[in-house]
Amino acid sequence: MAPARGADAPDDQPADQLGGELAGLDELDIALPAAPNRLGEVWQAVWPKVAAVALGLGIWQLVVWSGWKPTYLLPGPGKVLPTLFHNLTGGNPISGHLLKATSVTLRRAVTGYALSLVIGTALGLAVARSRILRAALGSLITGFQTMPSVAWVPLAVVLFQTSERAILFVLLIGAIPSIANGVISGIDNIPPLLLRAGRALGAKGYAKYRHVVLPAALPGFVAGMKQAWAFAWRSLMAGELIAQIAHRPSLGRTLDNASSQNDNAGLMAAMLVILIVGLLMDALVFGRLERSVLRRRGLAETGDGGSRV
Repeated sequence: MAPARGADAPDDQPADQLGGELAGLDELDIALPAAPNRLGEVWQAVWPKVAAVALGLGIWQLVVWSGWKPTYLLPGPGKVLPTLFHNLTGGNPISGHLLKATSVTLRRAVTGYALSLVIGTALGLAVARSRILRAALGSLITGFQTMPSVAWVPLAVVLFQTSERAILFVLLIGAIPSIANGVISGIDNIPPLLLRAGRALGAKGYAKYRHVVLPAALPGFVAGMKQAWAFAWRSLMAGELIAQIAHRPSLGRTLDNASSQNDNAGLMAAMLVILIVGLLMDALVFGRLERSVLRRRGLAETGDGGSRV
């Protein structure tokens, strides 16, 4: 005969079921990772780039050792790196002073990118808000974005001659479409539930964009900003290579001078500076900004290095 069940036995199953449901609800809690210290965050962003550069230098040296090209045409790191150090500190009559040239180029890049950010954001918001503007300008913005930067240089020289305005024009026309498309894409991908919740809470006009639309569109906006920097940097190099200003050193002019004088070590040293600037901007500016956005939304990896799934 089966043993008799206690008086409170029928309540055991509902209690166990309730406990299982509560345990399942606990799994919905998101443990936001603790923000790392600044030094650790910088190191975490920089060391993969350093490792990649070291790997690239190793492959470069192997290619030189293979004898594919004579060393006077393709110098190895052992010759280019001392040239880079010398040109950064003292310069030479051919390739010039790299440090001064880099400062001029970076000043142009920061100025042009800041203007692109303002104009591109305003353009993206206007196109995203208006169906008429979207129909008229949406495809045109994408078309401008796909055009090679060097194609704009002859027109810039015709309009502004070889001046700072010509280089700035090429930079702006290369970066603005990416920022505008980032804003448009970010707004288009906002969940409709967030917009309805904002309207229900009384967010209208400026308050709607300040507290609902722009924060929700931030991931797409940041992606557009990162892409715009890549386009701006390439556009700037194209502009400086062709529209050279007298008595105004730049990385583009350094490349052209070294190439025309067959200073291949100086040419590759300038190319290394361009690569290093791009890596540092990605690691220290846009990489940190992207991780900050992901962390605020609980999309970054957990603090112990584990996965989110």
